[in-house]
Amino acid sequence: MVNKLTRLSTLILCISPVIHAHATDNQQTIADSETTPKLHQSETAVTTEKFAQVNPAAVLSDMEQAAILSPLTAHTASYKVFYGSFELGVANYRLPATDSGFYSYHFDSDVSLLMLSDQRHLKSEFTLENGKLVPFRYIQERTGTGSDYTEQTAFVKGQQFIHTIYKQEALKLPYQEKVFDPLMVQLQFRMDLAANIRPLDYKMVKEKEIDDYQFRVLGKEKVTIESGTYDTVKVEVVRDSTKRQTFFWMAPTLAYLPVRLSHFSKGSKQLDIQLASYQFEQPLPPMTPTLIDGPNKQSSTAVDELHTDPETSAQITESELDEIKQLAED
Repeated sequence: MVNKLTRLSTLILCISPVIHAHATDNQQTIADSETTPKLHQSETAVTTEKFAQVNPAAVLSDMEQAAILSPLTAHTASYKVFYGSFELGVANYRLPATDSGFYSYHFDSDVSLLMLSDQRHLKSEFTLENGKLVPFRYIQERTGTGSDYTEQTAFVKGQQFIHTIYKQEALKLPYQEKVFDPLMVQLQFRMDLAANIRPLDYKMVKEKEIDDYQFRVLGKEKVTIESGTYDTVKVEVVRDSTKRQTFFWMAPTLAYLPVRLSHFSKGSKQLDIQLASYQFEQPLPPMTPTLIDGPNKQSSTAVDELHTDPETSAQITESELDEIKQLAED
């Protein structure tokens, strides 16, 4: 159970990324979308020069270029993770500043439920080339109840292969363009939202396989959680069935930082991940209006209809306890 919850949180935090701020005296904390300052002219010029180096053919305004690159602004974020009414733990993201064009993105989580615990440390290294993120190396370390393991993936573009090791089992995969690791894909997804790129389709190397994920922007919503009220766009994970549904809400004025994620299985027992705090080291530019895809006509179930009763969501059923015990033995 905890393993499943953590897989979702690392995949979509997204959610794509939620952030714990370790503020220093000389860093400015951005509290909400209303107080987010605009870029100074000198900062816009630096961003424009950087974008021109990686994508000289693009015909975009200075602010459009700055908006697309804004998810790469150095930042930290923290999320609270809930299962029903149970608080499982926290998930933290950190993207340090860089002057070289070589990025290192970090994720740490610590969640627990009853007798289960799960701690994860993820690191993604990548570069920015022609306006797109190119993966270089990905490392995941997992400890807690059950078997500890590591996952390592190297993207060897020059030799046209991907070398991945999961639970001490190695596999070589053919190199593909636009293939990401599960962590840095969140940043690419946010950049694509800022650029209004469609379709929002992504391939990820995960557990020795290349998986496909599709996303759809449903509309605009105002979201109020413990950390504040945010103007967001609501996104769904596209699936063939409505037995499992995942929605997340991303704030355009925060470089499309995810502020909430809710996951439903057969309409009940939601996984809920909420932004607790965040900090950007530099002011963020204004965003262009978000392209809205609208709901999929074949999937008419509204998220409001999926919310479970508070009394039932606060309980763990006997079948779920059996599943938890089985997972603990794996």
